[in-house]
Amino acid sequence: MASKQKSKNKSWATEEFSKIRLKDKRLDLRCQKVAGALEQQSTEPINQACEDWADAKAAYRFFDNPKVSPEKILKPHYERTVKRMKSHGLVLAVQDSTYLNYTHHPQTEGLGEIGTKAQNQRGFGMHSTLAVTPQGLPLGLLTQQFFERPIGTASHTASENQKLPIEEKESYRWIEAFQQVLGLTPEEVQVVTVCDREADFYEMFVMAEEKHADLLVRASTDRRLDEEANYLWAKVESQGKAGDLTVDIVGNDKRKARQATVSVRFCTVTLRPPWRPQQKKLPPITLTAILVREDNPPADLKEPIEWLLLTSTIVNDFRQAVQVIEWYCCRWQIEVFHKIIKSGCRVEDSRLQRAVRLQNYIALMCVVAWRLQWLTYINRTNPEEPCTMVLTTIEWQALYMRIHKTSVLPKSPPSTHQAIRWVAQLGGFLGRKSDGEPGIVAIWRGWQRLQDFAATWELIVNERTQLVGNS
Repeated sequence: MASKQKSKNKSWATEEFSKIRLKDKRLDLRCQKVAGALEQQSTEPINQACEDWADAKAAYRFFDNPKVSPEKILKPHYERTVKRMKSHGLVLAVQDSTYLNYTHHPQTEGLGEIGTKAQNQRGFGMHSTLAVTPQGLPLGLLTQQFFERPIGTASHTASENQKLPIEEKESYRWIEAFQQVLGLTPEEVQVVTVCDREADFYEMFVMAEEKHADLLVRASTDRRLDEEANYLWAKVESQGKAGDLTVDIVGNDKRKARQATVSVRFCTVTLRPPWRPQQKKLPPITLTAILVREDNPPADLKEPIEWLLLTSTIVNDFRQAVQVIEWYCCRWQIEVFHKIIKSGCRVEDSRLQRAVRLQNYIALMCVVAWRLQWLTYINRTNPEEPCTMVLTTIEWQALYMRIHKTSVLPKSPPSTHQAIRWVAQLGGFLGRKSDGEPGIVAIWRGWQRLQDFAATWELIVNERTQLVGNS
């Protein structure tokens, strides 16, 4: 990522939302101020993140204003994301959905059904596309859509759902996001859309072929091939092993972080188009299929790795297959993003009472969540850059003095790598040799503590400046 130092006086929120247009200059400035406050205290509710009750009331009014919408809040961020993408030859556009649960806030209006009917949960879904470099650095959001099922609406059966046009199915949000990404893609950048099993439906592959776009999807079903009595899984399994690979499995609520040794097989396949009633006939699609399998998993492992990846990218050898697998492994960045939104920013604790307010608030918090995630990974991808690319002068000076317990500052700012480790140290990171690089939890905890130190240091600096000016 190209180095760009932060202005001494201009906050990241002012820069990120500099082109927001809400048809009211006061609302534009309020958006920048609220974003900055929420980033500094991302785990706190709105009233605690704001400086005083007047600012808190202004924030509540902002999220309730009819001129404000998630689309308008996110538009300047999308533009900044595209600008960041131009510094990279290849970018991954990772799509995924998550569900936000507000069942524990029964007074909230405008919620829909989420989960199964037996669970009787209320909330809404959020489908996002996160731009990520192949090295894992998140560049920002490219699309976002909120969706819900109206309460009491009967779900379609599998046979009924099959008869619906694709535009009326819930899965259409994947195609809409795909279309939006293609519309935003800079000409000089190769963008690969990466999706998990929920996006394994035929129309996604048709669009990729029609638009000459790069697509990577993990298969969920065993499809018929355009050959007599042959199926996808069996065809790939019949291929000779191309090689072995070690992949890092990111931990979450369901699995532990670990490394896995997997075998790799690949071949070219032509999928037979499925039947779609009362719709135009779909064409056969030729793709590369890559089978990634953990042949000798640990004895106590319940679900060994087995991924069948379908991609429009041509793969001729093992090295190219490994590259595609590495792209798919970057898909976990959007899971990290969702974790920050829910656990770090705690948006499901918000009591804004109406879904429309919540969605405005969450859209803004998603930019904050991306910012916190970016801070974590810029430490790993651009470690030698000066820390002024991520911290203001006040922030890095306050950080240095707090860590070293001194008022004597160095002549030049420390590196990004060192500064982010110090931030994580404020959040409980011990920095032992065996600890590796700090994670997002330590960084977001440390970030909030840093903002308190920085606010105090800024008061001191301003007071000194005023005294010098009056002398």
